[in-house]
Amino acid sequence: MWVLLRSGYPLRILLPLRGEWMSRRGLPRSLVPGPPRRRYRKEALPALDVPVLPVTTTEIRQYLRAHGIPFQDGHSCLRAPSPFVGASQLKDQTSATTSFNLFIDKTTGRFLCMTSLAEGSWEDFQASVEGRGDGAREGVLLSEAPEAEDSEEVRRIWDRAIPLWELPEPEEAHLARVMFGLTKVTDDTLRHFSVRYLRPARSLVFPWFSPGSLRLRGLKLLGAEGQGDGVHYVETTIPRPGAYHNLFGLPLITRRDVEVVLTSRELDSLALNQSTGLPTLALPRGTACLPPALLPYLEQFRRIVLWLGDDLRSWEAAKLFARKLNPKRCSLVRPGDHQPRPLEALNRGLNFSRILRTALPAWHKSIVSFRQLREEVLGELSNVEQVAGIRWGRFPDLNRLLKGHRKGELTVFTGPTGSGKTTFISEYALDLCTQGVNTLWGSFEISNVRLARVMLTQFAVGRLEDQLDKYDEWADRFEDLPLYFMTFHGQQSIRTVIDTMQHAVYVYDICHVVIDNLQFMMGHEQLSTDRIAAQDYIVGAFRKFATDNSCHVTLVIHPRKEDDDKELQTASIFGSAKASQEADNVLILQDRKLVTGPGKRYLQVSKNRFDGDIGVFPLEFNKSSLTFSIPPKSKARLKKIKDDNELVAKKPSSGKKGAVPQNSQTSQAPISSQADPSKPSR
Repeated sequence: MWVLLRSGYPLRILLPLRGEWMSRRGLPRSLVPGPPRRRYRKEALPALDVPVLPVTTTEIRQYLRAHGIPFQDGHSCLRAPSPFVGASQLKDQTSATTSFNLFIDKTTGRFLCMTSLAEGSWEDFQASVEGRGDGAREGVLLSEAPEAEDSEEVRRIWDRAIPLWELPEPEEAHLARVMFGLTKVTDDTLRHFSVRYLRPARSLVFPWFSPGSLRLRGLKLLGAEGQGDGVHYVETTIPRPGAYHNLFGLPLITRRDVEVVLTSRELDSLALNQSTGLPTLALPRGTACLPPALLPYLEQFRRIVLWLGDDLRSWEAAKLFARKLNPKRCSLVRPGDHQPRPLEALNRGLNFSRILRTALPAWHKSIVSFRQLREEVLGELSNVEQVAGIRWGRFPDLNRLLKGHRKGELTVFTGPTGSGKTTFISEYALDLCTQGVNTLWGSFEISNVRLARVMLTQFAVGRLEDQLDKYDEWADRFEDLPLYFMTFHGQQSIRTVIDTMQHAVYVYDICHVVIDNLQFMMGHEQLSTDRIAAQDYIVGAFRKFATDNSCHVTLVIHPRKEDDDKELQTASIFGSAKASQEADNVLILQDRKLVTGPGKRYLQVSKNRFDGDIGVFPLEFNKSSLTFSIPPKSKARLKKIKDDNELVAKKPSSGKKGAVPQNSQTSQAPISSQADPSKPSR
């Protein structure tokens, strides 16, 4: 056996809330063990990035056969006898099915032993089978060695929490039920799932028990806060979200269960189980991610129903998760007025059996009829804002043009050298990432350290160099974002990049990939000496990836060399024919100086396949926070454009600042090519 250690330290940022000092977890300070501190272990120190070669299902099967290891083919994993189970444990396993207790992920090669809870990578498994390195050495399993600090905090909170029905004041218990929508959930259901209530934090407490035992590994706290006429729920997990892999309700599953309903919230699992008696499980991070580490626990089910929510984002997540779980065994509950999320269905007295019977199969043939698409089309027509995608918080005018950020699209972004393309696109992506869009950054031009520094400064909206005492606070918050970086730098092969993106989509449920920039992949392509043909192939590969994986790809492309007195156009993109045709959106960062006003940058949307709206809006660079924003006192107004050759903008008055720059064909004065001292460096 070997040691598999994961870092995941609790956050201890103290924030004032309701007159009492609270930790960032939303817990009273009295429940936080000790002062804020950061501990480092030798095993947690940064190591050199060693590229891990991808493994295929065929290679895994060939390796098992070559070493005489029997295996069974499952839905998303291969099952084999575990080398980490002692002889005494093997004697207790009577059937061939239970002896195949090692699960190997078909896509990544990671394994999990259900009996000993040993887990690791495909390289770890090979080392153990071949007796190399630490693989054959006795070690401590992850499940047996939780972080001492986390374990102490988990136990302290769990001991302070009490069952909801044991609250001393009936009014407090009733108020808690109303806040969480539990008025129709019985005490027996809460007792069955071991749900408790933490009075100081006014939060429900959901436990994470180890499989096959009642040892407490972690907690999820759900707090409710009033927000206008509704209620806003705040989730906090111990350990932190990246290490919280709890399938809520898993200890209640038996070996005989062959069907299960997956929900995105623990409250929905309570309502579903109470109403139907069916086995139910709640995903640890809702619709944001389905960690592959949980797939072995779902292998025993022949049918899985995904009932994740009542909006289109939940519907898209259900289709994405079904691809991981094997679509042939998955059914999806489509959101609708008569098919809300389970807790609301319970409170409205709806028929759960009828809703589950209408669940649609996730798998279908390559050709479908309109009859099969009819309900999906109706869903898009009745939920126009949700179909438009996730809206930006920092760029409201971008919302008016593009309407939102949508999955499965390809965005091409360009701008003059040194105009701040990387700086803008990092804030553009960070804005979405803070709203839960899982993001993968591929920066081939600048190092990840420098890029992370820029994004952290934008996240904190200020220079951290002048306030290093707050670095840990902002770094901890930044670390919790669903943000990942490729380790490539310089020239890379498109095949290697696509394989890495495919892996990230499977493991981290990536919804947005940023590639900065395309030119760094053209040197490796030996398809032709024609650079245009090489670029067309690369653009086509990204287009296919975005469509096949329902993932948005933002591709930065340098423009051709243009005269300084001319604006960039769609035709200015290097090799623009293929790039502009394949792209759903084309964004151009214009950097010009007007004689009638100060130097201004502005963003031009020159293509929008979603609804055709295109136009321009001004940007102002803030050097201290490295951010772009619309000038607050500017009188410029957003204008839509009918085509690429006619920019309809207000004619700026003489001496007025902040006017929208005009197209080179209609401008009244020449453009100065003098450098702007406020340009952000790339």
